[in-house]
Amino acid sequence: MTAASSSQRLWQIDALRGLMLVLMTFTHLPTLFASPTGQPFGFVSAAEGFVLLSGFMAGMVYAAREQREGEDRMRAAFYRRVVKIYLCQAAMLLFLFSVVALIAVVLQEDAITGLMKYYLHEPLHALVGALLLIYSPPLLDILPLYVLFMLISPMVLLHGLRHGWGGIMACSVALWLVAQFKLGGVLYEALAPAAGIRVPLVQTGAFEVLAWQFLWVMGLWLGAERTAQRPPVVFPRWLLRTAIVYAAVCFVWRHVVGQVPIPHDAGLNMLFDKWQLAPLRLFNLFALLVLAMHYAPWLATHLPRVRALETMGAASLPVFCAHLVLALLALALFGAPTPARSAWIDVGIAVASFAVLYGVALLSQELDRQAAARRKARAVRVPAGPAPASAAWPR
Repeated sequence: MTAASSSQRLWQIDALRGLMLVLMTFTHLPTLFASPTGQPFGFVSAAEGFVLLSGFMAGMVYAAREQREGEDRMRAAFYRRVVKIYLCQAAMLLFLFSVVALIAVVLQEDAITGLMKYYLHEPLHALVGALLLIYSPPLLDILPLYVLFMLISPMVLLHGLRHGWGGIMACSVALWLVAQFKLGGVLYEALAPAAGIRVPLVQTGAFEVLAWQFLWVMGLWLGAERTAQRPPVVFPRWLLRTAIVYAAVCFVWRHVVGQVPIPHDAGLNMLFDKWQLAPLRLFNLFALLVLAMHYAPWLATHLPRVRALETMGAASLPVFCAHLVLALLALALFGAPTPARSAWIDVGIAVASFAVLYGVALLSQELDRQAAARRKARAVRVPAGPAPASAAWPR
Protein backbone atom coordinates (compact mmCIF):
# COMPACT_ATOMS: atom_id res chain seq x y z
CA MET A 1 0.00 0.00 0.00
CA THR A 2 2.96 2.22 -0.48
CA ALA A 3 2.77 4.95 -3.08
CA ALA A 4 5.45 4.94 -5.73
CA SER A 5 6.16 7.07 -8.75
CA SER A 6 5.88 5.51 -12.19
CA SER A 7 9.66 5.53 -12.55
CA GLN A 8 9.99 3.40 -9.41
CA ARG A 9 7.26 0.91 -10.28
CA LEU A 10 8.03 -2.74 -10.88
CA TRP A 11 5.25 -4.24 -12.95
CA GLN A 12 5.97 -7.67 -11.50
CA ILE A 13 5.33 -6.42 -7.95
CA ASP A 14 2.20 -4.56 -9.04
CA ALA A 15 0.90 -7.73 -10.71
CA LEU A 16 1.58 -9.78 -7.58
CA ARG A 17 -0.15 -7.22 -5.36
CA GLY A 18 -3.07 -7.19 -7.78
CA LEU A 19 -3.26 -10.97 -7.53
CA MET A 20 -3.24 -10.74 -3.72
CA LEU A 21 -6.09 -8.22 -3.88
CA VAL A 22 -8.11 -10.53 -6.13
CA LEU A 23 -7.60 -13.46 -3.75
CA MET A 24 -8.47 -11.36 -0.69
CA THR A 25 -11.64 -10.14 -2.40
CA PHE A 26 -12.72 -13.69 -3.22
CA THR A 27 -11.98 -14.70 0.39
CA HIS A 28 -13.90 -11.82 1.98
CA LEU A 29 -16.95 -11.75 -0.27
CA PRO A 30 -19.70 -13.99 1.13
CA THR A 31 -19.94 -16.29 -1.89
CA LEU A 32 -19.38 -19.94 -2.73
CA PHE A 33 -15.98 -18.93 -4.17
CA ALA A 34 -14.54 -17.98 -0.77
CA SER A 35 -13.46 -21.44 0.34
CA PRO A 36 -11.94 -22.76 -2.93
CA THR A 37 -9.90 -19.58 -3.48
CA GLY A 38 -8.70 -19.29 0.12
CA GLN A 39 -5.03 -20.24 0.52
CA PRO A 40 -4.71 -21.54 -3.06
CA PHE A 41 -0.92 -22.03 -2.94
CA GLY A 42 -0.74 -24.04 0.28
CA PHE A 43 -1.18 -23.04 3.90
CA VAL A 44 -0.44 -19.39 3.12
CA SER A 45 -3.05 -16.71 2.49
CA ALA A 46 -2.99 -13.60 0.35
CA ALA A 47 -2.54 -11.48 3.49
CA GLU A 48 1.00 -12.76 4.11
CA GLY A 49 2.06 -12.04 0.55
CA PHE A 50 0.42 -8.63 0.58
CA VAL A 51 2.11 -7.50 3.80
CA LEU A 52 5.50 -8.76 2.60
CA LEU A 53 5.13 -7.07 -0.80
CA SER A 54 3.96 -3.82 0.79
CA GLY A 55 6.98 -3.82 3.11
CA PHE A 56 9.20 -4.48 0.10
CA MET A 57 7.73 -1.52 -1.77
CA ALA A 58 8.12 0.70 1.29
CA GLY A 59 11.78 -0.28 1.67
CA MET A 60 12.52 0.24 -2.01
CA VAL A 61 10.65 3.52 -2.46
CA TYR A 62 11.65 5.27 0.75
CA ALA A 63 15.27 4.09 0.71
CA ALA A 64 15.57 5.62 -2.76
CA ARG A 65 13.91 8.79 -1.49
CA GLU A 66 16.39 9.02 1.39
CA GLN A 67 19.24 8.77 -1.11
CA ARG A 68 17.77 11.48 -3.35
CA GLU A 69 16.30 13.95 -0.85
CA GLY A 70 17.71 13.13 2.57
CA GLU A 71 16.48 11.73 5.85
CA ASP A 72 14.02 14.50 6.76
CA ARG A 73 12.11 14.35 3.49
CA MET A 74 12.00 10.57 3.62
CA ARG A 75 10.62 10.64 7.16
CA ALA A 76 8.04 13.29 6.21
CA ALA A 77 6.91 11.16 3.24
CA PHE A 78 6.40 8.18 5.55
CA TYR A 79 4.28 10.24 7.94
CA ARG A 80 2.17 11.69 5.13
CA ARG A 81 1.41 8.14 4.07
CA VAL A 82 0.54 7.24 7.67
CA VAL A 83 -2.03 10.07 7.77
CA LYS A 84 -3.52 8.90 4.47
CA ILE A 85 -3.86 5.29 5.65
CA TYR A 86 -5.33 6.41 9.00
CA LEU A 87 -7.93 8.56 7.21
CA CYS A 88 -8.84 5.57 5.05
CA GLN A 89 -9.33 3.48 8.18
CA ALA A 90 -11.43 6.23 9.78
CA ALA A 91 -13.58 6.39 6.63
CA MET A 92 -14.07 2.61 6.70
CA LEU A 93 -15.08 2.78 10.36
CA LEU A 94 -17.56 5.60 9.67
CA PHE A 95 -19.08 3.53 6.87
CA LEU A 96 -19.31 0.45 9.10
CA PHE A 97 -20.77 2.31 12.07
CA SER A 98 -23.36 4.21 10.02
CA VAL A 99 -24.48 2.63 6.74
CA VAL A 100 -23.66 -0.99 7.56
CA ALA A 101 -24.92 -0.68 11.15
CA LEU A 102 -28.24 0.72 9.90
CA ILE A 103 -28.63 -2.16 7.45
CA ALA A 104 -27.69 -4.62 10.20
CA VAL A 105 -30.33 -3.24 12.57
CA VAL A 106 -33.04 -3.20 9.89
CA LEU A 107 -32.38 -6.58 8.31
CA GLN A 108 -31.06 -8.38 11.40
CA GLU A 109 -28.67 -10.38 9.25
CA ASP A 110 -26.62 -12.59 11.60
CA ALA A 111 -23.52 -12.47 9.40
CA ILE A 112 -23.12 -8.71 9.93
CA THR A 113 -24.62 -8.31 13.40
CA GLY A 114 -22.14 -10.88 14.69
CA LEU A 115 -19.29 -8.97 13.10
CA MET A 116 -20.48 -5.75 14.79
CA LYS A 117 -21.49 -7.29 18.11
CA TYR A 118 -19.15 -5.21 20.28
CA TYR A 119 -20.11 -1.93 18.59
CA LEU A 120 -23.83 -2.67 18.88
CA HIS A 121 -23.43 -3.31 22.64
CA GLU A 122 -20.83 -0.62 23.47
CA PRO A 123 -21.10 2.02 20.71
CA LEU A 124 -19.21 4.82 22.47
CA HIS A 125 -16.30 2.70 23.71
CA ALA A 126 -16.15 0.94 20.34
CA LEU A 127 -16.03 4.22 18.43
CA VAL A 128 -13.31 5.76 20.59
CA GLY A 129 -11.34 2.52 20.69
CA ALA A 130 -11.58 2.14 16.92
CA LEU A 131 -10.33 5.69 16.26
CA LEU A 132 -7.43 4.97 18.63
CA LEU A 133 -6.75 1.81 16.57
CA ILE A 134 -7.38 -0.41 19.58
CA TYR A 135 -10.77 -1.85 18.64
CA SER A 136 -10.46 -3.53 15.24
CA PRO A 137 -13.66 -5.12 13.88
CA PRO A 138 -13.26 -8.15 11.62
CA LEU A 139 -12.22 -7.20 8.06
CA LEU A 140 -11.08 -3.80 9.33
CA ASP A 141 -8.13 -5.08 11.33
CA ILE A 142 -5.34 -4.87 8.75
CA LEU A 143 -5.08 -1.11 8.11
CA PRO A 144 -4.24 -0.47 11.80
CA LEU A 145 -1.28 -2.82 11.28
CA TYR A 146 -0.12 -0.69 8.37
CA VAL A 147 -0.40 2.50 10.37
CA LEU A 148 1.76 1.03 13.13
CA PHE A 149 4.29 -0.50 10.73
CA MET A 150 4.61 2.73 8.74
CA LEU A 151 5.10 4.72 11.95
CA ILE A 152 8.11 2.64 13.02
CA SER A 153 9.49 2.21 9.50
CA PRO A 154 11.55 5.44 9.27
CA MET A 155 13.54 4.48 12.36
CA VAL A 156 13.96 0.87 11.24
CA LEU A 157 14.86 1.76 7.67
CA LEU A 158 17.37 4.45 8.63
CA HIS A 159 19.08 2.13 11.11
CA GLY A 160 19.26 -0.58 8.48
CA LEU A 161 20.69 1.77 5.87
CA ARG A 162 23.29 3.19 8.29
CA HIS A 163 24.28 0.16 10.38
CA GLY A 164 23.11 -2.93 8.54
CA TRP A 165 20.15 -5.22 8.99
CA GLY A 166 21.57 -8.00 11.16
CA GLY A 167 20.52 -6.54 14.51
CA ILE A 168 17.12 -5.43 13.20
CA MET A 169 16.27 -8.87 11.83
CA ALA A 170 17.45 -10.51 15.08
CA CYS A 171 15.10 -8.27 17.10
CA SER A 172 12.28 -8.94 14.66
CA VAL A 173 12.73 -12.70 14.96
CA ALA A 174 12.78 -12.37 18.76
CA LEU A 175 9.44 -10.52 18.70
CA TRP A 176 8.01 -13.20 16.42
CA LEU A 177 9.10 -15.86 18.93
CA VAL A 178 7.46 -13.92 21.77
CA ALA A 179 4.25 -13.85 19.76
CA GLN A 180 4.23 -17.65 19.43
CA PHE A 181 3.71 -17.87 23.20
CA LYS A 182 0.94 -15.22 23.04
CA LEU A 183 2.86 -12.94 25.37
CA GLY A 184 1.56 -9.89 23.50
CA GLY A 185 -1.97 -10.71 24.62
CA VAL A 186 -0.80 -11.29 28.19
CA LEU A 187 0.89 -7.89 28.18
CA TYR A 188 -2.23 -6.20 26.79
CA GLU A 189 -4.50 -7.69 29.43
CA ALA A 190 -2.05 -6.64 32.15
CA LEU A 191 -1.66 -3.03 30.98
CA ALA A 192 -5.07 -2.21 29.48
CA PRO A 193 -6.94 -1.77 32.81
CA ALA A 194 -4.22 0.54 34.14
CA ALA A 195 -4.50 2.65 30.98
CA GLY A 196 -8.29 2.78 31.22
CA ILE A 197 -8.76 0.71 28.05
CA ARG A 198 -12.00 -1.25 28.15
CA VAL A 199 -11.76 -2.97 24.77
CA PRO A 200 -11.48 -6.74 25.33
CA LEU A 201 -8.44 -8.46 23.85
CA VAL A 202 -10.61 -10.50 21.50
CA GLN A 203 -11.86 -7.23 19.92
CA THR A 204 -8.38 -5.83 19.16
CA GLY A 205 -8.06 -7.65 15.85
CA ALA A 206 -7.19 -11.14 14.71
CA PHE A 207 -3.65 -10.36 13.59
CA GLU A 208 -0.92 -10.75 16.22
CA VAL A 209 1.12 -7.58 15.70
CA LEU A 210 4.32 -8.94 17.23
CA ALA A 211 4.27 -11.83 14.77
CA TRP A 212 3.25 -9.98 11.62
CA GLN A 213 5.85 -7.24 12.06
CA PHE A 214 8.39 -9.85 10.97
CA LEU A 215 6.96 -9.95 7.43
CA TRP A 216 6.95 -6.16 7.19
CA VAL A 217 10.51 -5.80 8.49
CA MET A 218 11.74 -8.51 6.14
CA GLY A 219 10.01 -6.73 3.27
CA LEU A 220 11.66 -3.43 4.25
CA TRP A 221 15.05 -5.13 4.26
CA LEU A 222 14.56 -6.80 0.85
CA GLY A 223 13.28 -3.55 -0.67
CA ALA A 224 16.19 -1.52 0.70
CA GLU A 225 18.63 -4.14 -0.61
CA ARG A 226 17.13 -3.84 -4.07
CA THR A 227 17.55 -0.07 -3.99
CA ALA A 228 21.21 -0.62 -3.08
CA GLN A 229 21.45 -2.79 -6.24
CA ARG A 230 22.99 -5.76 -4.50
CA PRO A 231 23.82 -8.79 -6.67
CA PRO A 232 20.86 -11.18 -7.03
CA VAL A 233 20.66 -13.87 -4.37
CA VAL A 234 21.80 -17.31 -5.54
CA PHE A 235 20.21 -20.03 -3.43
CA PRO A 236 22.14 -23.25 -2.83
CA ARG A 237 20.81 -26.28 -4.68
CA TRP A 238 19.81 -28.08 -1.47
CA LEU A 239 17.69 -25.11 -0.31
CA LEU A 240 15.96 -24.84 -3.67
CA ARG A 241 15.13 -28.55 -3.67
CA THR A 242 13.85 -28.37 -0.09
CA ALA A 243 11.64 -25.40 -1.00
CA ILE A 244 10.21 -27.27 -4.00
CA VAL A 245 9.37 -30.34 -1.90
CA TYR A 246 7.89 -28.39 1.02
CA ALA A 247 5.81 -26.10 -1.21
CA ALA A 248 4.55 -29.06 -3.26
CA VAL A 249 3.58 -31.07 -0.17
CA CYS A 250 1.70 -28.11 1.34
CA PHE A 251 -0.03 -27.37 -1.98
CA VAL A 252 -1.28 -30.94 -2.41
CA TRP A 253 -2.12 -31.25 1.30
CA ARG A 254 -4.22 -28.10 1.29
CA HIS A 255 -6.23 -29.12 -1.79
CA VAL A 256 -6.76 -32.72 -0.64
CA VAL A 257 -7.55 -32.11 3.03
CA GLY A 258 -8.87 -28.53 2.91
CA GLN A 259 -7.91 -25.25 4.53
CA VAL A 260 -7.61 -26.86 7.98
CA PRO A 261 -4.49 -29.03 7.75
CA ILE A 262 -5.29 -31.43 10.61
CA PRO A 263 -9.07 -31.29 11.10
CA HIS A 264 -9.23 -33.30 14.32
CA ASP A 265 -6.25 -31.91 16.24
CA ALA A 266 -6.53 -28.28 17.28
CA GLY A 267 -3.12 -28.36 18.98
CA LEU A 268 -1.22 -29.41 15.86
CA ASN A 269 -3.25 -26.98 13.76
CA MET A 270 -1.74 -24.16 15.82
CA LEU A 271 1.57 -24.89 14.08
CA PHE A 272 -0.11 -23.57 10.90
CA ASP A 273 -2.03 -20.76 12.60
CA LYS A 274 -2.50 -17.69 10.42
CA TRP A 275 -3.02 -15.05 13.10
CA GLN A 276 0.11 -16.04 15.05
CA LEU A 277 2.06 -16.57 11.81
CA ALA A 278 2.98 -19.99 13.19
CA PRO A 279 6.24 -21.81 12.26
CA LEU A 280 4.98 -24.33 9.67
CA ARG A 281 3.00 -21.57 7.98
CA LEU A 282 6.06 -19.34 7.91
CA PHE A 283 8.15 -22.16 6.41
CA ASN A 284 5.52 -22.54 3.67
CA LEU A 285 5.79 -18.82 2.94
CA PHE A 286 9.60 -19.01 2.89
CA ALA A 287 9.47 -21.93 0.45
CA LEU A 288 7.23 -19.96 -1.91
CA LEU A 289 9.45 -16.88 -1.53
CA VAL A 290 12.59 -18.85 -2.43
CA LEU A 291 10.88 -20.28 -5.51
CA ALA A 292 9.50 -16.88 -6.55
CA MET A 293 12.90 -15.19 -6.24
CA HIS A 294 14.74 -18.02 -8.03
CA TYR A 295 12.33 -18.37 -10.95
CA ALA A 296 11.32 -14.69 -11.22
CA PRO A 297 13.45 -13.92 -14.32
CA TRP A 298 12.06 -16.95 -16.19
CA LEU A 299 8.47 -16.22 -15.12
CA ALA A 300 8.75 -12.54 -16.13
CA THR A 301 9.75 -13.48 -19.69
CA HIS A 302 7.45 -16.48 -20.23
CA LEU A 303 4.18 -15.61 -18.48
CA PRO A 304 1.77 -13.15 -20.14
CA ARG A 305 1.39 -9.79 -18.47
CA VAL A 306 -2.09 -9.30 -17.02
CA ARG A 307 -2.53 -5.53 -17.19
CA ALA A 308 -5.68 -5.57 -15.07
CA LEU A 309 -3.73 -7.06 -12.16
CA GLU A 310 -0.99 -4.46 -12.59
CA THR A 311 -3.55 -1.66 -12.62
CA MET A 312 -5.18 -2.92 -9.43
CA GLY A 313 -1.83 -3.52 -7.72
CA ALA A 314 -0.62 -0.02 -8.56
CA ALA A 315 -3.74 1.39 -6.82
CA SER A 316 -3.56 -1.02 -3.90
CA LEU A 317 -4.80 1.29 -1.13
CA PRO A 318 -8.02 2.55 -2.80
CA VAL A 319 -8.73 -0.92 -4.22
CA PHE A 320 -8.19 -2.51 -0.81
CA CYS A 321 -10.57 -0.04 0.83
CA ALA A 322 -13.14 -0.52 -1.92
CA HIS A 323 -13.03 -4.30 -1.52
CA LEU A 324 -13.78 -3.89 2.21
CA VAL A 325 -16.79 -1.69 1.42
CA LEU A 326 -18.11 -4.27 -1.05
CA ALA A 327 -17.53 -7.18 1.34
CA LEU A 328 -19.34 -5.41 4.19
CA LEU A 329 -22.27 -4.45 1.96
CA ALA A 330 -22.54 -7.98 0.57
CA LEU A 331 -22.53 -9.45 4.09
CA ALA A 332 -25.18 -6.99 5.25
CA LEU A 333 -27.47 -7.45 2.24
CA PHE A 334 -27.01 -11.13 1.35
CA GLY A 335 -25.58 -12.76 4.46
CA ALA A 336 -23.31 -15.79 4.50
CA PRO A 337 -23.50 -18.18 1.53
CA THR A 338 -25.88 -21.11 1.94
CA PRO A 339 -26.73 -24.14 -0.25
CA ALA A 340 -30.25 -22.77 -0.60
CA ARG A 341 -29.05 -19.55 -2.24
CA SER A 342 -28.78 -19.54 -6.01
CA ALA A 343 -25.24 -19.78 -7.33
CA TRP A 344 -26.10 -17.02 -9.80
CA ILE A 345 -26.43 -14.57 -6.92
CA ASP A 346 -22.85 -15.38 -5.88
CA VAL A 347 -21.67 -15.01 -9.47
CA GLY A 348 -23.41 -11.64 -9.68
CA ILE A 349 -21.80 -10.46 -6.42
CA ALA A 350 -18.34 -11.46 -7.65
CA VAL A 351 -18.70 -9.99 -11.15
CA ALA A 352 -20.15 -6.71 -9.90
CA SER A 353 -17.49 -6.42 -7.18
CA PHE A 354 -14.55 -6.90 -9.52
CA ALA A 355 -16.05 -4.47 -12.03
CA VAL A 356 -16.24 -1.86 -9.27
CA LEU A 357 -12.68 -2.60 -8.08
CA TYR A 358 -11.24 -2.27 -11.57
CA GLY A 359 -13.13 0.99 -12.03
CA VAL A 360 -11.69 2.28 -8.74
CA ALA A 361 -8.19 1.33 -9.92
CA LEU A 362 -8.65 3.13 -13.25
CA LEU A 363 -10.02 6.22 -11.51
CA SER A 364 -7.11 6.22 -9.05
CA GLN A 365 -4.66 5.88 -11.95
CA GLU A 366 -6.22 8.84 -13.74
CA LEU A 367 -6.22 11.01 -10.62
CA ASP A 368 -2.56 10.18 -10.02
CA ARG A 369 -1.76 11.09 -13.62
CA GLN A 370 -3.53 14.45 -13.30
CA ALA A 371 -1.79 15.19 -10.00
CA ALA A 372 1.60 14.40 -11.55
CA ALA A 373 0.81 16.70 -14.48
CA ARG A 374 -0.11 19.54 -12.12
CA ARG A 375 3.11 19.09 -10.15
CA LYS A 376 5.11 19.15 -13.36
CA ALA A 377 3.31 22.29 -14.54
CA ARG A 378 3.99 24.07 -11.24
CA ALA A 379 7.67 23.11 -11.40
CA VAL A 380 7.93 24.58 -14.91
CA ARG A 381 6.19 27.84 -13.90
CA VAL A 382 8.43 28.47 -10.88
CA PRO A 383 11.64 30.11 -12.17
CA ALA A 384 14.92 29.09 -10.63
CA GLY A 385 16.15 32.08 -8.60
CA PRO A 386 19.78 33.05 -8.04
CA ALA A 387 21.71 30.79 -5.71
CA PRO A 388 21.93 32.13 -2.15
CA ALA A 389 25.25 33.55 -1.13
CA SER A 390 25.87 30.73 1.32
CA ALA A 391 25.53 28.22 -1.52
CA ALA A 392 28.55 29.72 -3.31
CA TRP A 393 30.78 29.49 -0.26
CA PRO A 394 33.00 26.42 -0.36
CA ARG A 395 32.23 23.79 2.28
